[in-house]
Amino acid sequence: MLPNKDGLEILKDIRGKVSNPILMLTAKGDDLDRIIGLEMGVDDYLPKPFNPRELIVRIKALLRRVQIDTHNSSTEQAIIEINGIVLKTKSREVFIKHRLQELTSTEFNILHTLIAHPNEIISKSDLTEQSLGRKLSLYDRAIDMHVSNLRKK
Repeated sequence: MLPNKDGLEILKDIRGKVSNPILMLTAKGDDLDRIIGLEMGVDDYLPKPFNPRELIVRIKALLRRVQIDTHNSSTEQAIIEINGIVLKTKSREVFIKHRLQELTSTEFNILHTLIAHPNEIISKSDLTEQSLGRKLSLYDRAIDMHVSNLRKK
């Protein structure tokens, strides 16, 4: 409950400038608020009240994902091009029909995973592990929301 802007407006401002992972810690914890947050590009969402240990685990998971991204971007080819999509792994930029497309860090990871394996079927659990850096859990819909957002873009 911020004084001038709500968290989603701040998320829009931040997401347009940086690609760092964002964990939203909020008092708005109902399903619709979480879905909206995920649709708008938050990488993880934790409603209050929360268990401090869960917060630490979620932060560690986000940091692991960033470390995986950093390692992958330094060892893989710099540019992947397929069907009019150009993905620059080192700068983490995506161009569709020569236009820069703004993607969240998670959306970039998903697209990179899919493009790196053309003509292959990637299971939901494998996609979650490779792009989110964690195992798929029961009733986990985060990957679905990120893929839906990526499809829209």
